[in-house]
Amino acid sequence: MAISLTNAAVDRIKNYSSQVSENGINLRIGVKKTGCNGYAYVINYSDKIEDDDEIFIDHDIKIIVDKKSLALIDGTEVDFYKEGLNEAFRFRNPKITGECGCGESFSI
Repeated sequence: MAISLTNAAVDRIKNYSSQVSENGINLRIGVKKTGCNGYAYVINYSDKIEDDDEIFIDHDIKIIVDKKSLALIDGTEVDFYKEGLNEAFRFRNPKITGECGCGESFSI
């Protein structure tokens, strides 16, 4: 089980992180039910670790994922892209079976 970050995602997170704790950068990744396909990714900085969280470390960044979300996003690679004025994180999730046209939600 793992969540990984591309170099572009690491650069974005490290360059724009305003919440660096004494333990470094903690990034919480999860999913919420929404959109036309069922789920959307949620990504935030967080120092809070719950009992049902799994922790992965990639490029000195602690990635925190709750177990319910991990069941849906295990194996996902988080990337960051910038195209002209548009920029966003992209998630390469091997478990998805469909995505909406705008790329905001996915199904499993």
